[in-house]
Amino acid sequence: MVSGPPNVYALEIPKRPRQTWTQTFYAILFVLVFDIGCLMINGFQFVVLVPLKLLPLPGAHKLYDEAARYSKGAFGTLIGTQIFAPTTLVVSFEREGLGRFSEKEIKEIVERDEAGKVVALRLPQKAVMIANHQVYADWWYAWCLTYLMGTYKDVFIVLKKSLKWVPVVGWGMQFYNFIFLARSWASDRLHLSASLSWLGQRAEKQDTPLTFILYPEGTLVSKDTRPLSKKYADKMGIPDMQHTLLPRSTGLHYSLRSLAPRIPSLQLIDITVSYPGIPAFGYGQSYYTLRSIFLDGVPPPKVHMHLRRFDVAMDVPIGNLSKSKPPTIPNGGSLKPPSKKEVVEIEIPQDERDTFDLWLRNLWKIKDTEMSQFLNTGSFVGDSSLRVEIPVAIRRKREMLDAFAFFVPALVGWILSRMT
Repeated sequence: MVSGPPNVYALEIPKRPRQTWTQTFYAILFVLVFDIGCLMINGFQFVVLVPLKLLPLPGAHKLYDEAARYSKGAFGTLIGTQIFAPTTLVVSFEREGLGRFSEKEIKEIVERDEAGKVVALRLPQKAVMIANHQVYADWWYAWCLTYLMGTYKDVFIVLKKSLKWVPVVGWGMQFYNFIFLARSWASDRLHLSASLSWLGQRAEKQDTPLTFILYPEGTLVSKDTRPLSKKYADKMGIPDMQHTLLPRSTGLHYSLRSLAPRIPSLQLIDITVSYPGIPAFGYGQSYYTLRSIFLDGVPPPKVHMHLRRFDVAMDVPIGNLSKSKPPTIPNGGSLKPPSKKEVVEIEIPQDERDTFDLWLRNLWKIKDTEMSQFLNTGSFVGDSSLRVEIPVAIRRKREMLDAFAFFVPALVGWILSRMT
């Protein structure tokens, strides 16, 4: 990996030195490696998953689920290699306020090898993960965190419906059972609730992990969205944030109410994310874009994540769920999500919505204060024992083959060519 001069990440992207030929070479190499990985993974899905889905074989749906999880894990491994944009996750734990961890819990969560190196984070296996949204690479690093958690094969996210048919990437995301929304809440709430109800019921029945990642702000903090947040705050008669946007609670509220009745042990993992080099009231996209990180070779030297954890049933005011009886899983519990008609509840009483909205807004106020602390001190916590630094990398070299799905599509193609 070759990058620019030291601390170049602290310069706004237009002010950085011109890209060198070496950086250009590494950018081309990254595109080749990443694209080949995506092609191999997507090819694996068509070669292996499609036959399992179409052929009426005994136990095919179980094999399909495992193969789909493998392909998703392959992508998680691919983005976790970080050969071309190395960085380190700095994970800290809340010890005093809402969602705090006990000292004993932190010791149980942080798993080290004999040399003292952190090799895993034993965080909840069935959880909704929320965070503030600074840059488009946020989801990339969140997925890297799930690699450490061991849930990277079971990540689910919400995407724009327009991405569903993007060649290779969009096709692959459909196999991952990602949730595509049309940005029309009248219809989206039905689809979101139906999809999450099915995913939650399936994860509980099959005893598999589930990590649903959601960004309540809905978009990045930017010069365009900052005034909109202020306008919304003025309209609601509430204080605006300084370093984040006011969170929109509706999507998260529906998500938790859809999952919680199906997963009694459901947890909420809240992450405050910040990147070095971004000044107070600066915008993350001025310093870190997917292009600048992976093509210009200027990744953030560290990605700071401050964690809180909540038991959804006990600590989060999502309202009365007595009418939300989990439906049975259709089609053997595997291949087809329920239809919108199978959604048990789509309306939430206004008082329950208001209570949850206030709870989430208060959580974001704390998050906003933490961002101020980070800008002043460079850390979310003063006590170094409450944070761990973990280089983003795969644990074993042989996992590189997983990142390319063991080149199964290429092997199948070669075999077919020899048969003709």
